Amino acid sequence: MDNLLSRINDVFRTVFDDDELNVTRETTARDIEGWDSMMQVTLVVNFEKTFKVRLSAAEISSLKKVGDLEDLLRARLSGAGDKS
Repeated sequence: MDNLLSRINDVFRTVFDDDELNVTRETTARDIEGWDSMMQVTLVVNFEKTFKVRLSAAEISSLKKVGDLEDLLRARLSGAGDKS
């Protein structure tokens, strides 16, 4: 697992309070018990704090799986499409 996906996993483990949780690029909200709209907001806030980025509503609504989030964060962290 690369470093970015590992960091994403750390955020998920913290938010869901589950040290055994392991997300992959294919993980969706349906795969994780308790991942509802309120948890989505908590995740977004935690990702923004952890990665020091600002995600727009359009970016957030386009995310369908963890891999989409990883790709978005990778692009933002490399400076491509920076909207902060």
